Amino acid sequence: MFTGLVEAAGRVTLFEENEKGFQMDVEVPTELRDAQLGDSIAVNGCCLTVARMSEDTVSFDLLAESVRRTSFNGLSKGRLVNLERSLLPTTRMGGHFVSGHVDDTGAVDVFEKRGADHYLKVTCKPEGLAYLVEKGSIAVDGISLTVAEVHSDGFAVWLIPHTLTETNLRDRAAGEQVNLEFDLLAKYVERMVVARTGGKS
Repeated sequence: MFTGLVEAAGRVTLFEENEKGFQMDVEVPTELRDAQLGDSIAVNGCCLTVARMSEDTVSFDLLAESVRRTSFNGLSKGRLVNLERSLLPTTRMGGHFVSGHVDDTGAVDVFEKRGADHYLKVTCKPEGLAYLVEKGSIAVDGISLTVAEVHSDGFAVWLIPHTLTETNLRDRAAGEQVNLEFDLLAKYVERMVVARTGGKS
């Protein structure tokens, strides 16, 4: 479980397919170098397990299914990825509950500076729109963000300068894919409603 508050952005030093699936190596900033083998780290919002590590690099093994269902299918060496270690009992809950299980990918439609802040519009599949409400929560590449607008084809959020400085969004451009995890509570509510209405949502 995560909060969606990205601790740092790391740069991919290796992303390749091998006989076991895929391997991703990420150069991690100083503040995350106390990670241990077996730790869970959200990488662009996808929960991965530390498989190997050196002084400044952590390595993850990925299933082909994980790559297919996330924006990792377009990942390349040199790209920035968002990193967040899993919650501890003492962690302050400043974002929202993020499971690290990516629901789908979306496409950056509009990404532009407006005044001091940045406006980001992301398109997504119709199935995801049911979990979006104005002022609700959405995780974009693992970043906990507040939905500012809901459109017929997606949603928009506002980004403060700090978010761009600390995350990989400073490296994003229109047309690129981002990982999306919709609000966990909304999905549970939908499941309970469907169960109580005999499959009619």
